Amino acid sequence: MTAAIRVAVIDDHPLFREGVTRSLSEIDGFEIVAEGGSRDDALRIAENLAPDVMLLDISMPGSGLEAVPLILQIAPSQKIIMLTVSEAGDDVKAALQGGAKGYVLKGIGSRALADVIRSVASGESYVAPTLSAKLLSNSAPTPVSKFDGIRELTTREREVLKLVASGMSNKQVARNLNLHEKTIKHHMTQIMAKLDVANRTEAAMVLRDALDRPLSQ
Repeated sequence: MTAAIRVAVIDDHPLFREGVTRSLSEIDGFEIVAEGGSRDDALRIAENLAPDVMLLDISMPGSGLEAVPLILQIAPSQKIIMLTVSEAGDDVKAALQGGAKGYVLKGIGSRALADVIRSVASGESYVAPTLSAKLLSNSAPTPVSKFDGIRELTTREREVLKLVASGMSNKQVARNLNLHEKTIKHHMTQIMAKLDVANRTEAAMVLRDALDRPLSQ
């Protein structure tokens, strides 16, 4: 039997925090190991309890964004998902650059949130598709050197990256291409290494700019 994913919920609004905790507790495969309401709580929980995944709000005492790199100093393998109302591109970029593996808006349903947590726990990154699109449209042009990586992608890797850039998870890409999810994960690892990027959103940005610019340039 697969072990339950151990989750910590850090949010300074008790009613919202309790709702998330209750919803996840009612779904098989999750165990809520801790709750908190501040950056200090998040640091303490990461150090003492080492949850598999930490859900972290941005607007809370001590700042969720500032908490991310501090948490990773204490627990480098900690997987963090920002669960917030902020759709600001700067917040998304700061969270991902700080080391968060996911960025989700609070309007998400409990089942969808559970899917995101499972994905991040398994090693994937996730950004809400609407926010990915916003980042892509507002981002600065990709440095020319990044296009060398695009040239190195195989036909299959480009196919995978296009689907990922459309907002699909690894599982959805696997279904679309009739491949195993582990195969897609391997492709994404290779893609991010070739493009020299840290996450799926950055990879999609490189692809976007490559499609707008002839590869011969």
